[in-house]
Amino acid sequence: MSLRPDITHLLARARGDLAMGLPIALSGTGGSALIAAAETLDAPRLASLRALATEAEAELTLAITARRAETLKARAYDGDLARITLPDDADRAWIAATANPEDDLNSPMKGPFATQRGGDVALHRLALTLTKAARLLPAALVLPLDTAAKYAAGAGLTILPVEAAEAAMRLSSPPHPVVNARVPLEASHAGRVHVFRPEDGSEEHYAIEIGKPPRDMPVLTRLHSACFTGDVLGSLKCDCGPQLRAALAQMGAEGAGILLYLNQEGRGIGLANKMRAYALQDQGFDTVEANHRLGFEDDERDFRIGAGILSRMGFSSVRLMTNNPAKIDMMKRCGIDVTQRVPLMVGQTDQNKGYLATKAHKSGHLL
Repeated sequence: MSLRPDITHLLARARGDLAMGLPIALSGTGGSALIAAAETLDAPRLASLRALATEAEAELTLAITARRAETLKARAYDGDLARITLPDDADRAWIAATANPEDDLNSPMKGPFATQRGGDVALHRLALTLTKAARLLPAALVLPLDTAAKYAAGAGLTILPVEAAEAAMRLSSPPHPVVNARVPLEASHAGRVHVFRPEDGSEEHYAIEIGKPPRDMPVLTRLHSACFTGDVLGSLKCDCGPQLRAALAQMGAEGAGILLYLNQEGRGIGLANKMRAYALQDQGFDTVEANHRLGFEDDERDFRIGAGILSRMGFSSVRLMTNNPAKIDMMKRCGIDVTQRVPLMVGQTDQNKGYLATKAHKSGHLL
């Protein structure tokens, strides 16, 4: 028996360290590097990375996604990402302005950027994946360093084995049941809330069970992604709150159902980045354009989580309440049979007409 952390524990540490501005080390057969999240790295640690780069005659680069590079008119020679050579005079403000589109319209003439081409970019790609997992802007400083692991060990930094981390992050972390209890709801007094905790220590997810749906029949199901602004504050910018309440009401009327409340705020980019996207929408960009300017894809959610919870609860077929064909496809690929799509057409307002039109035209929603 060993008390040593495995790759799941190390990844959880890495996410936390990056969120708090602490660099981590990546070490693999293809090389090693120190990486730091552009959003949270402070000036003293930036100076330390520069000093290490000078000492080792290595080049400190800023990795950004191809989506962000397109906005900056920087060449993404590596396909899904770009490696920007960090200028000698680049400070925290320069890094922040490159990573964050908040002031793009006020300062549109950023650059010119010198981007690198050729060579292995596995470490840069993993660095961006980790910043996304930490719910940070997808931009990372990368310092290739043969002695990265040795330096990290001496400094007490987290060291991630690259190949194991890449393999683990391709998988959806299994959700484990923690507890369930009866909760009388406005939609149904026969409500029960189940809490599920992913194995990787990320956000917990919830299943709200209405009545006692039989496990051998298709259950009326809604996959609902958390929306603090819509579900809690009653925001008129989206239709999430009305969809949540309408789904529960229909399940209450039928006497049975499962609402999966998945903590994947802002299509999986987190509340802070969602608010950044809202600020960009106020500048005239639609939902998808705002995500791209931030460096994210249209949708960063993992619907496999919902399928995993349903399986743990004993369900194998559903009547899925959704307007999103991607949810249906993912359920089927995960072994959950979707016997019927149940439309959910509620919550349209003057304020969210553009949002809903973007959902239909760019994300394929059936509205």
